[in-house]
Amino acid sequence: MREPIAPISEQPLLEVVPRDLSAYRAGNTGIPYVHRFVSGRPGPHVLVNALTHGNELCGMVAATHLLDGGARPAAGTLTVSFANVAAYESFDRDKPFDSRQLVHNFNRVWSPEWLDGSEDSPELRRARELRPVVAAADHILDLHSTSQAAQPFWVYPAFERNAAAALAIGRPSVHMVMPSGLGSGTPVIQHGRHGEPDGGGVALVAECGQHFLQATADLAVEVTLDFLAHFGLIEREVKPREAQRRFELLQTVVIRTPEFRFARPVVGFEEFGEGELIATDGPAEIRSPCDRCTIFMPARAAIVGREAVYLTRPL
Repeated sequence: MREPIAPISEQPLLEVVPRDLSAYRAGNTGIPYVHRFVSGRPGPHVLVNALTHGNELCGMVAATHLLDGGARPAAGTLTVSFANVAAYESFDRDKPFDSRQLVHNFNRVWSPEWLDGSEDSPELRRARELRPVVAAADHILDLHSTSQAAQPFWVYPAFERNAAAALAIGRPSVHMVMPSGLGSGTPVIQHGRHGEPDGGGVALVAECGQHFLQATADLAVEVTLDFLAHFGLIEREVKPREAQRRFELLQTVVIRTPEFRFARPVVGFEEFGEGELIATDGPAEIRSPCDRCTIFMPARAAIVGREAVYLTRPL
């Protein structure tokens, strides 16, 4: 019998924990926790979005870094938002992974079916509140982190405009490219025109490392400043670009039973040969669809209905 994905009692190192965000609640847009700064000079409207998931603290650190430091765009418009604050405020040091969401995954409900539907939850109410904020942005940086301590990476729809920006910024140096969407719902970066081939705007997720590590928070700050500099909102020295690695998303595996198990211990970026067993989910087997199948974001616990793992191939 295989062991569980991870011991439920396993506690991560908590180098970064939540801070009180009440000082940011009022914002200046009429929408709680949303701050907007207009330069008065021509330029794009860039949205930096934090806390799409309540326990992904690096975005909070980057957003408060901008606001506490008095960041103002030299051109265009800068919007800084804290998304799922309700989940963030539920954080429990003894159960730090549980504050990802309260009911719905905030990063899977950005389709008309969900936003215009009849279901209700704290995440859906907040997404409907933030809908005009996301729609107004020309370019979006959505800051995330991972449960396992894996290498940071970009995630974005396979549009040339996204690839060009991510490659130009250069860090993270790994890219997970989605040719047909996420496969388990509509994320923030695919809302409205940002999910269309001719939408015109760049929308990127930056997965900056493990949730609670200081290095993850530090990278989120750097990536945010790089993103703003790329679009001309601030001036910043260009850093040497690392060699880039790109992967195409082939399949998103969703957990169907509490018996989901990986065939061997994984943290992300492990490779599997074609046909090799990756995991079992009750009686079902998940096998590699190709040679050098590389996995992203393996789940640390078997929670039915959530993503188990992303299967990719190198490009």
